[in-house]
Amino acid sequence: MTYPELWRRLLPLYDEGEAKAIVRMVLDVGFGLSLADVYAGKVTQLSQDDDHRLRKIMDKLVQGVPVQYVLGRADFAGRTFDVAQGVLIPRPETEELCAWIVQTCNNLPVCGTSPTLLDVGTGSGCIATTLALDLPTWRVSAIDISQTALDIAARNAQKLGAEVRFALQDALCMPPDADLWDVIVSNPPYIMQREAQQMQPNVLQNEPHSALFVPNENPLLFYESIARYALHALKRGGKLFFEINPLCHEAMQRMLACMGWQRIETRNDAFGKQRMMSAIRPGGLRS
Repeated sequence: MTYPELWRRLLPLYDEGEAKAIVRMVLDVGFGLSLADVYAGKVTQLSQDDDHRLRKIMDKLVQGVPVQYVLGRADFAGRTFDVAQGVLIPRPETEELCAWIVQTCNNLPVCGTSPTLLDVGTGSGCIATTLALDLPTWRVSAIDISQTALDIAARNAQKLGAEVRFALQDALCMPPDADLWDVIVSNPPYIMQREAQQMQPNVLQNEPHSALFVPNENPLLFYESIARYALHALKRGGKLFFEINPLCHEAMQRMLACMGWQRIETRNDAFGKQRMMSAIRPGGLRS
């Protein structure tokens, strides 16, 4: 198949620009073909085995399987992470959350020489691993309710040389920890079920719903549980970070304010949506 024949197979699912980008990613990652190679027609010069493998990949893409799952990898914050259908595909918005946390942590007065950070609902481990590598003096831990996700996250941390402690834990049933963490971060499920009708079919059919959706009548389910845990588990003046649903940012602010959280701040993502929120544990700010 030629390059145009390949990307045109994806047009029912993607627009032309995205279809071309997906095929170029497949040819680069899967077969080592540069853009120059593609335009030079080297796609038609693949070996019989590679041609067969390419056709199998294209069949999966045509069925709507995201290219990251097909290739088993996704780029995040300048690094490559393993992904599979048991974990969410890392998003660019979450990179922005990590950048905000790194900037904050580099300027945050901490207790002791080894500040601590917890990632709640780690999934692929993209947040925990990124922060462990970008904040080398911090001790990073991560939890998830899915053993499949933890296995993938641990593999990513090991592959990228990050020291992260992983544990199996339900975010809705957190332990009675006290004064344990300097920072807690979470990108929990936050898409309301009624929003599903607006989402792309390839996301709905392939990514884990347990990591995506919350009930329409209780969209802050995970945030409330994590925020209540953090009230005691954070050290005095510790910081809480969330990735949030822009539709719920006002409700999030009200909830945190009612709990007594201080210095609640919302930030927009690159698309102008209110996507990130931070707060400081009540009970005294660090000097």
